[in-house]
Amino acid sequence: MTDYRITDIELDQKSIVRWSDEVDHERRIAIFDLLEHNLFQPRMALPDNYQGPFRVLLRIEESRLAFDVRDQNGAALKTIILAMTPFRRILKDYFAVCENYYQALKNSGPSQIEAIDMGRRALHNEGSMLLKERLEEKVEVDFDTARRLFTLICVLHTRIAI
Repeated sequence: MTDYRITDIELDQKSIVRWSDEVDHERRIAIFDLLEHNLFQPRMALPDNYQGPFRVLLRIEESRLAFDVRDQNGAALKTIILAMTPFRRILKDYFAVCENYYQALKNSGPSQIEAIDMGRRALHNEGSMLLKERLEEKVEVDFDTARRLFTLICVLHTRIAI
C-alpha cells in the first residue's frame, strides 16, 4: 500500500539563532497545515521499495537545501539536495516585503497592509512554484505542499536574534 505523504517534519536547529514570535507562528502554522494534508511522492526507488509515509528533516548543508527522507521508524531512505542559488532573489525580496508587512501592521491602514500582503503572497507563490519545479525530477509535491515547504525554507533562512 502506498502512503505518499509526510507525517513528521523537523527543521534542523543547528544554524538557527532564534526566531521572532511572528516567524515561530508561521513555522507552527506551516507544519500543522503540511501534516494535515500533503503529497510527497519520491520519484526514485527507495530501499525495500518503501512507499511511505515519510518523516523529513529539512536542513541547510553548505548553502544547499537538504531533505533527509526517512521511513516511519526513522531509518534513512534518501537525502534530496537542492541548490539554493535559484531561490536567493526570491528569498531576499520575500524577506524585505515581510519586514515591510510587519511594520505596516503596526503603523499603517488596512489598504496599505492589504497591498503589501498581496505582494508578499505573490512572492511566496513564486517561491513555491520554483520549489515545485526544482523538486519535480526527485519528488512529486502538489502546490499546497510546496507552499508550506517554502514557508519552512524561509524559516530556515531567518536568522533573527531576539
